[in-house]
Amino acid sequence: MTINPCSMSDGAAQEGDAEGDPAAEGEATWREYFAFEEPYANQADAVEQAIRAGKSKGYLAMEGPCGTGKTMAALTAATSLVRDTDLYERVVVVTPVKQQLQQFVEDLRAMNAHMDEPMDGISLVGKPDLCPYGREGLFPDDASTHDRCEDLREDTARLVEADSNATESAAASAAIEAEIDDDQWWDPEIASDLAKAARPEAQAQQSFGDDSLATANATSPYRKSQPSAPEELAESDDPPLYCPFEADWYARNKGSPIDFSAGRQRVVTIDDYLPASVERGTCPHRVMNVMLEEADVVVGNYNHLFDPKTRPLLASILDDQTFVIVDEAHRLEERVRDLLSDRVGKQTLVRARNDCNHLIQRAQQTQDHKQQVEEVLSVREVPLDAVKDAREFYDDLIDWLDMRVREYLDGEAEGWRADPSTLPEREQEIPLRDPEEPGQDDLTAWAEEMGYEGSLWRTLSKVGAAVEDVLDELGETRQPVCAAVGAIMGHWWERDHASFLREIELEHAPADERHVDADYEQMYTPGLLLYNCMPARALRDIFDELGGGVLMSATLEPLDVFAHVSGLTFLEEGGKDRDSRPVYDRTYGLTFPEENRASWLVDCRPFTARNRGDPEDMRPLGEGWNPTRDEYAHALRALARSPGNVMISMPNYREARWAGAYLEDAVTKPVLVDESSSNEETDRRKQQFFRGGDKVLVTSTRGTLTEGVDYDGAKLSTCAVVGVPLVNIGSPRVRAVQRAYGDVFGEDDAFEYALTVPAVRRARQAIGRVIRGTDEVGVRAFVGRRYCPGARHSVYPFLPEEEREEFTRMTPEFLAEQIDRFWDGR
Repeated sequence: MTINPCSMSDGAAQEGDAEGDPAAEGEATWREYFAFEEPYANQADAVEQAIRAGKSKGYLAMEGPCGTGKTMAALTAATSLVRDTDLYERVVVVTPVKQQLQQFVEDLRAMNAHMDEPMDGISLVGKPDLCPYGREGLFPDDASTHDRCEDLREDTARLVEADSNATESAAASAAIEAEIDDDQWWDPEIASDLAKAARPEAQAQQSFGDDSLATANATSPYRKSQPSAPEELAESDDPPLYCPFEADWYARNKGSPIDFSAGRQRVVTIDDYLPASVERGTCPHRVMNVMLEEADVVVGNYNHLFDPKTRPLLASILDDQTFVIVDEAHRLEERVRDLLSDRVGKQTLVRARNDCNHLIQRAQQTQDHKQQVEEVLSVREVPLDAVKDAREFYDDLIDWLDMRVREYLDGEAEGWRADPSTLPEREQEIPLRDPEEPGQDDLTAWAEEMGYEGSLWRTLSKVGAAVEDVLDELGETRQPVCAAVGAIMGHWWERDHASFLREIELEHAPADERHVDADYEQMYTPGLLLYNCMPARALRDIFDELGGGVLMSATLEPLDVFAHVSGLTFLEEGGKDRDSRPVYDRTYGLTFPEENRASWLVDCRPFTARNRGDPEDMRPLGEGWNPTRDEYAHALRALARSPGNVMISMPNYREARWAGAYLEDAVTKPVLVDESSSNEETDRRKQQFFRGGDKVLVTSTRGTLTEGVDYDGAKLSTCAVVGVPLVNIGSPRVRAVQRAYGDVFGEDDAFEYALTVPAVRRARQAIGRVIRGTDEVGVRAFVGRRYCPGARHSVYPFLPEEEREEFTRMTPEFLAEQIDRFWDGR
């Protein structure tokens, strides 16, 4: 074990059994929650350090490879903090990997199995997975499940309002009001009637038949078709549709008929609360919401904590009494950057413009219509002229976007206007400023020249919300977007230019039958992107709202770099209106027998674009190869011939195609070449690799098969990572990130923080696929001189100390002999 403290506050780096150590004092307590008789090596220390961090209202950054028992350690520590202190009421776990989410569920169940008072737990899923109508494809094709659910929720809420039933007698209304709390604006009786009205006629005979809505192997008490409001509750001749599942939730006074006893060991998952909710006729998503507020442990994905659009689901439980566990934290920087970047597509801009235009046209129909529109707008303090200004702005913005894209493509592909199919088949970035020189972007400069000042940009969100209110009041069926678009436009104007890069993004998406209104849209879907180059500050704010936590992964080193890019250093430093929060760290080594693995640094000349040339120009079998290709071909051949399944991880998919073409003729094993494709196709390729017989899988280190996949048992015997898998350093986004990191962390560290360290973590993730258990045997190889100590631009210092000590340097000509010697000794 190595200890690399980022904070030395009051002895933070001392061993767990030090005198006066609060974690050591609580050891006897946490062991009663631990699910097994004895912890793994290092696991006890991991528990104690997490408790130390929690008790000091701080954070622990922990690297522990497979076999450390990180999941159980973190849950044990969190349970101790909830049960044995008054600091925490709950635990929130987030992970970007479904397999890991299930591991947390299983480990929590294992803990609960021997606890007198189990920790009630729930795992979260998205609304599309829970809506019975959406799951069964009963919504219109032109509406997303999320949007359709929101519309039905609003219509249902209007129908169940306590004062909405105009046919009630005064006496009956008074009786209802007497039974309803001051804060209760809905009438459970009306809600119950709505739910009953959606039941099939045959329900009285307990025979649901083919007309009953069923999903997840559960039959609901409602018919398949979405019901419309009964005449006595409808306010017009066109009764709105409503959701009976939502109505039932109101009938239960926003309660849940499901409790934690529905789940094994009181941990409920979608397999528990979805069918149970459907059978009882109440909304599964509402049930999940109710239960998460009562849970001791909530397990979700990164979106639930870090995505501004999804975070409101957990808003009521995210406070200083919440202990957070962030799993697979090596992905945090990249994933959160994407979640905190704003994108608005051209067609969404068109819809926002049309929302405004539709309202203006309605106001122009008659004087009464105009008065009606202005009255609703006035509640939001938005004049009709402001809506006209917003429409004009969006109109001009759409024209500017088309013009800017065409100008860019003219320089990329001559003659494309006559034949758009000749445009490059890849995503395109059009930066609107020099990525390395923060300054005003082209769109903002254009807007100012056109007279669209900040006063307009800042009001677009408010105007959009007002437009949506009016459209709703008028009973319009369209699904407006102008409020969300206005919010993004406000961000575009307000956010700084050093931390955010403004771009036009062209997603390669051939139109086929999709309607397009610009020639280039036959090949691309355009959008405006406000790219977050510095997520560390947002992460600091998120972590500062919580009580404390653990951020963990098998590949976090160097931990001082991780502390910077994850916002932990900002948190530790404190600042204006912020208290300093302690930050601790731990690194644990691989505990499986060292004799079961061969670990090599293969000293080939650096596999850089300059050295290796273009793979498309390099034919198989050595024709036209340069010396770099020859050297790597020798190493790849030796590695691919290693017994068992072999994975060769190349820097990108283009290089994977070259390596695969060569190895198909160089080895007798079947060779599978991975490529960028759908999740379904990738999964098929993975299963093909696992099925019978030794094979070679060639993929990209930046692909989906090199991390988050469990190659346990005999599924993988050798893994080689070729070259350092850097992202495209010429990308405007990457250059902007490097510049932003230079401003904050120092120019000398910018390239390493932004590019080198994430690439090394990717390589280490791939290597970590080989040895997954005590009895597993395998070969691990980093191929390329940059992995060797003392080399120019060496990444060797970014490997943990234990890995540096274990990996042996050798040249390619000795590789085959050493592989044979290793396997002969097994």
